[in-house]
Amino acid sequence: MSCVQPSTMVNDVQLRFLCPEDIHTVKKLCSDWFPIEYPDSWYEEITSNPKFFSLAATYHSNIIGLIVSEVKSRNKIHKEDRTILASSYPDNTQVAYILSLGVVQEYRQHGIASLLLETLLSHLTTSERHNVKAVYLHVLTTNTTAIRFYEHRSFRRHNYLPYYYAIKGVPKDGFSYVLYINGGKPPWTFTDCISYMFAHLQHLQLCSLPQRLFRRLSTTVWGVVPLLYSPHRKTNGPCHTM
Repeated sequence: MSCVQPSTMVNDVQLRFLCPEDIHTVKKLCSDWFPIEYPDSWYEEITSNPKFFSLAATYHSNIIGLIVSEVKSRNKIHKEDRTILASSYPDNTQVAYILSLGVVQEYRQHGIASLLLETLLSHLTTSERHNVKAVYLHVLTTNTTAIRFYEHRSFRRHNYLPYYYAIKGVPKDGFSYVLYINGGKPPWTFTDCISYMFAHLQHLQLCSLPQRLFRRLSTTVWGVVPLLYSPHRKTNGPCHTM
């Protein structure tokens, strides 16, 4: 297939949602792109179930790229991923998981993946989806191309997941990556706590605290002592002299 100029791609690429008629094509593409084998039920789900955001990029009516995502409540996702949000968020806070993102080899480096991701993020940041606070995904630690792609688009590494994948029976390590949207916040780390403490302590005049405290105590103590030992003080009990 001949190389396509980026300027031509911008004008001719169209986006549409997947449909059941795309199963055969999507299955072939995913088998070319990913080392993981998906069951037939997975392809049926992503091409027909409206809970999935399954978007295809087409060029001259042919699918050349796709992105699949699903929105879930935090308490419905895998245990190892529930820490992507700060603990202050309720369990019904929503997060979006990117199941797959791929582009046909001949059409890579033309902005197709970026177009698909940006369309998903635009969909997730509308006012009616304000409860979606994060977008996350898993990636093989060896997939440096995908890692650079997501890091360049402000995704941050969240977890190292040893033996997360099984590729043809061989365990492989993975990373989870997160992008916070709609005001979402990550959990605080020890470094965050230290930075917060120093940021607030620098506004306090620590050296003046003992002086102010001493002056306050002095005023209190020396205001009481003369009262206790005043020769004019009247008492109810006997007075002893030595």
